[in-house]
Amino acid sequence: MRAVDLIRKKRDGGALSGEEISFLVGGHLRGAVPDYQMSAFLMSVYNRGMSEEETIALTKAMAASGRALELGGIQGIKIDKHSTGGVGDKTNLILAPLMAAMGLKMPSIAGRGLGHTGGTIDKLASIPGLRTEIAPWEVLETVKNVGFSICGQTDEIGPADRRLYALRDATATVESTPLIAASIMSKKLSEGLDALVLDVKTGSGGFMRGMDEARQLARLMVGIGNQAGIKTVAVITDMDAPLGRTVGNALEVKECISALKGRFAPDLLEVTMTLAAWMLHLADSVSEETRPQRLGEHLLKRYKDEAWDYIEHGDAFKKFVEFIDAQQGDPEAAFNPALLPRAMHIKPVLSPWNGYIRRMDAFAVGQASMLLGAGRAKMDDVIDPAAGIVIGKKPGDAVRAEEPFATFYTNEAATLAMAEEVFLSGIEISDREPAKRKLIHDVVLPF
Repeated sequence: MRAVDLIRKKRDGGALSGEEISFLVGGHLRGAVPDYQMSAFLMSVYNRGMSEEETIALTKAMAASGRALELGGIQGIKIDKHSTGGVGDKTNLILAPLMAAMGLKMPSIAGRGLGHTGGTIDKLASIPGLRTEIAPWEVLETVKNVGFSICGQTDEIGPADRRLYALRDATATVESTPLIAASIMSKKLSEGLDALVLDVKTGSGGFMRGMDEARQLARLMVGIGNQAGIKTVAVITDMDAPLGRTVGNALEVKECISALKGRFAPDLLEVTMTLAAWMLHLADSVSEETRPQRLGEHLLKRYKDEAWDYIEHGDAFKKFVEFIDAQQGDPEAAFNPALLPRAMHIKPVLSPWNGYIRRMDAFAVGQASMLLGAGRAKMDDVIDPAAGIVIGKKPGDAVRAEEPFATFYTNEAATLAMAEEVFLSGIEISDREPAKRKLIHDVVLPF
């Protein structure tokens, strides 16, 4: 068996067997299949796609590349939430301590940012001293003692996805349904989960821009999860505009600290509490050994109210502090966000007209944030944790000409003009107040 023959087979539209896919993944990790050949394979998948059977085989091969977390000795339901990636998408940093405060266990293997989207690991890296590359035994210890851990892929945990993740970013093969599904689900299969909620983003700032693509990806991942014995549902949420009021790593951590103290932007509150409700519903379905059903409004509200109590009384914030301390970060940063990285250059962005914001294109905002230093244009770029954007006005809000409606933060003043041009290219202002933006589009259940 030769890698070049398998690349040619996939390039020409053929289907690979599980053995052939395992050969490529294992060979890449050993160095027998070099980066340039694996890049060619990824491009072939991007162009030709994969069958469901091939995607499942790729997911299993990637999951088998490292150690699985052995959570059997830890009491409690193990659950996770994972997003397909967006702009200002920071819900994991709120949901993990919230679920832990409510008695669930959340061992979360997360990723770094790809292109215009932010990554959970990059956000956590802005907290002084906090470690995300930790050994499996450290993950288990933190989950046992705190209730959750958030870590990145290492040579022991998810090594294949770690390597392929970087190659996808460098070869423009990110927006591929089978590659996204295998990347996400291989990490989740390694976590020893009972249940999983997937947040599939759709819109300009997500990788799945259309609803049909989002549903296809959601169904594929829900199928993989349930086939593996993990009760899995997917919530399709909006990513036409950034989520919350901040984009950029330290800025998003600050917003999460505020949220954990009960101060939420309205859109961040709705998405976070909806995901929390589904996590609690899945946990109940695990306890009761029942099939998860679609949530009616009454039950959805009950779960949201229950979760809000743990925010309002400070329990979730306490868990966040415990987590920072457990992973060797400075817990004082949670009480004093001024300890997080701060940018030297701050520039307000002024509204060009009077009216209502009809559109704030999430992709343009993500690109502007990347230009300021908050994201990676290529895989070896170094992120500036202080860089990013604070959004003062969101779609639907009224603005006046020359009124500041966003603020840029960067340590590279030379990027400010271009970032502002890109940001404003995604803004549309109209005379009439637009219809309220729909944030929750659909829920995909096991079929």
